[in-house]
Amino acid sequence: MARKKVKLAFIANGSKRKATYMKWKKGLLNQVSELTTLCGINACAIIYSKYDLELEVWPSTIGVQQVISQFKSLPDMEKCKRIMNQEAYLRKRIEKLKEQVEKQLLKNREKDVLGLIFHCLSTDKRELDNLTPADLDDLERNIKKTMQVLNARNERMGKTVVLDEGGTQKTLPPTKISFHIGSRTSD
Repeated sequence: MARKKVKLAFIANGSKRKATYMKWKKGLLNQVSELTTLCGINACAIIYSKYDLELEVWPSTIGVQQVISQFKSLPDMEKCKRIMNQEAYLRKRIEKLKEQVEKQLLKNREKDVLGLIFHCLSTDKRELDNLTPADLDDLERNIKKTMQVLNARNERMGKTVVLDEGGTQKTLPPTKISFHIGSRTSD
């Protein structure tokens, strides 16, 4: 059973706060230990609190000093490579959201064009005259993409077997689907 979500707020009760600190500290040190064991990396933990008289270090004072010296010996570019401030984080997040919006707009446009295709197929074809050149281009692009999918599926299926009027099987080669809008043609 999953644990319920913990409300992140300062715990006013002193004894409850100390008990929570002890539990979370133990869990944190266990996770650091598991991380180093499972991933084979060097890691350390330094915990200072008013509840303990001295610093809590993991794995040991010497181990912590080794990890810190390894970090300090790295070039400045390596140290700062993954450090991100709030502004950089927000910029990166905004970029990702912009990409998601663009993808969603493209999906919406494709669905609009697909609806337009079905509308044109179910109504008078003269309604194509009312479409803008951009709509016609999107319509053509969508039809070409659909034709490619259908032709690929037809190729995978290989030869088509049908029954003729006498009830005997007749093998037909795969067919290529094509269309044309106005003066444009495509295969």
